Amino acid sequence: MFAREDVGYWELPKPHKGEEKEWHVIVRMSNNTIPFGYKLHEENPSLLEPIPLELEALELAKRHLKQYSLVDVSRWLEKQTGRYISAMGLKKRVDIDNKRKRSSVIKRRLAKRLEETLHEIEKLEKGHIGAYSIKGSS
Repeated sequence: MFAREDVGYWELPKPHKGEEKEWHVIVRMSNNTIPFGYKLHEENPSLLEPIPLELEALELAKRHLKQYSLVDVSRWLEKQTGRYISAMGLKKRVDIDNKRKRSSVIKRRLAKRLEETLHEIEKLEKGHIGAYSIKGSS
């Protein structure tokens, strides 16, 4: 069996210092765990403040998971941010984020379909049914 040193030293890329995203204060959902990338709000313990450095690194870590293992990426994330996150903690966080993203995509599609349906209903209510128009309507 080979040790890491035998196959050559490698390191994940550094966080990108491009455009920063806008992060928002969120409501604390449970009393137990503060999610990676957030800290307790100083004035209101039922709110969580974003830590931009951790959240940006987490976004990059998600992309690294396509090439590297959970253990390697969690170690890298800890090294970059100074905050510990286990491999399973990272997996759980990524899974939750993916679930929320899928849910929001589905809801946006449903909202678009609803908007289109409402537009069609407005057309029908104006009296334009197919090629025919109801008398007295414009």
